[in-house]
Amino acid sequence: MNQTYQLPKVSSGISGLDEILEGGFPKNRTCIINGGPGCGKTNFSMEFIYDGAKNGEPGIFISFEETVSALRQNALTIGFDLEPLEKEGKLILLDNPLSPEVIVAGKINLEGLRVIIDNMATRHGIKRVVFDALDVLLNFFDSNEERKEIFLFQKLFRKHGITAIFTTKPVTPDAFATYEFMDSLVDCVIYLDQRVVNQITTLILRVKKYRGSRFGRNECPYTIGVGGINIIPISTLGLRHKPLGSYVSSGLQDLDKVLGGGYRRASSVLIAGVTGTGKTSLAATFACSVCEKGENLLYISFEESQDAMVNNMLSPGIDLRHAQESGRFHYISGLPESLGSEEHLLRAFREIENFKPEHVVIDAISACHRMGSERASFDFLVRILNICKDRGITCIMLNQTVSPSSIQELSGIEISSVIDAVISLHYVEVSGEINRTLICIKSRGSRHSNQYREYLITDNGITLLPVYTGVNKMLTGTARHIQEEKDRAAQIQLEQKIETKEYELKVLKSAQEELKKSYATRAIMRGDLKNPLLYE
Repeated sequence: MNQTYQLPKVSSGISGLDEILEGGFPKNRTCIINGGPGCGKTNFSMEFIYDGAKNGEPGIFISFEETVSALRQNALTIGFDLEPLEKEGKLILLDNPLSPEVIVAGKINLEGLRVIIDNMATRHGIKRVVFDALDVLLNFFDSNEERKEIFLFQKLFRKHGITAIFTTKPVTPDAFATYEFMDSLVDCVIYLDQRVVNQITTLILRVKKYRGSRFGRNECPYTIGVGGINIIPISTLGLRHKPLGSYVSSGLQDLDKVLGGGYRRASSVLIAGVTGTGKTSLAATFACSVCEKGENLLYISFEESQDAMVNNMLSPGIDLRHAQESGRFHYISGLPESLGSEEHLLRAFREIENFKPEHVVIDAISACHRMGSERASFDFLVRILNICKDRGITCIMLNQTVSPSSIQELSGIEISSVIDAVISLHYVEVSGEINRTLICIKSRGSRHSNQYREYLITDNGITLLPVYTGVNKMLTGTARHIQEEKDRAAQIQLEQKIETKEYELKVLKSAQEELKKSYATRAIMRGDLKNPLLYE
């Protein structure tokens, strides 16, 4: 059987991009990154050059818009220090290599630039080249000359085994392609775009073309920050989910019984209820339990700061301070509207990658609507669930519902189908007071209880009460205590009646015995009976 040829590739050095490109940029070939101002074209190409220089592939970065000093300063803002690599001869920066005299005279000739690249490639072993803002240069040529110059540069790159990236800008904000012939000349074309939805800007990447290779065709959001570009590919999500693992205690033995053994590792758990039902208390109880056992838990909060949350949990006797001090409990917080859903997702993704938790808590997913739109919140939750499932992480999600008894709005963001376990918390009003109950609606892979359980939030944590079966309906709080007292009184009366009946039977039996003996005695005296035992 013929073996399929695999196109040689080089790593982009950009988090998530190699996964989209199924290995990286095509080796010894040319690529285009096209996008408008602010999309990060320079950052993409600089990270490609920087990563190669650090890993044994020297590169040249040629900018037709910025000075070398500006390139160095801008690189430092995302954590890339270029000067040490420059001093080692692994990275070369050039800015506007064409003299102003040549441009003014209109006699544009790029042969000198090719000679410079040729000499540097020979001397330094250059393997990567970036032409940043190539469109600025090509504006000086007519269409025939443009093609000729690109062909000549590609010939030079092939000679030295160089992988090259050209960055360009679209002609108009609504059109990607600057020069249509360029897309056909190069082997890989990537489009970058900015979109504003509900006043929140989202950066989007799409691979339009990759000659000789498969690639992810979906649009993928990305962010630019310290450490460079971060992308979480959509095309590969949900393909490598870990199966549900062993049971891990919720921190409450009685709740573990309700769930059929506890939470399953690598599962997604939804705890839903109206405000004040104890969702955070349940999550904090779980956090204390797993951290005490030496496991890491990441707590992502959209509701309150770490100090406020830890201090509030002291009231019901749940002390997270030891978990904090041990380094097992890591907390990140931020208002949903402070960032777009992609930035929130990538922030969480970085924390997961760095902290490597066994468990993640999101408090609360109902706040995710404020990230920009319902679609944005849905994408955020589905993708973070997939990240957790892919890594075998247990994910506990809290959701604040509106209706105190609505099961239909448990997730609120249409994600119930991908949830493995659902705990619904409720208020019950009986005899002028409000009490709390919970029920396990779903626990995939476990035989869970289908009964409502009353629970109390006390000074010593959460306590689940035994299932009450004294009447045909569920009673809670004072009504339950009153009914239990009535049941106990009825039980005592019943026991007393039984004791009275038993005593009466005993007296009756004793009288019968005496009567038998009396009959036997009189019979013997008359001589009718020789053996009194016959009357026994």
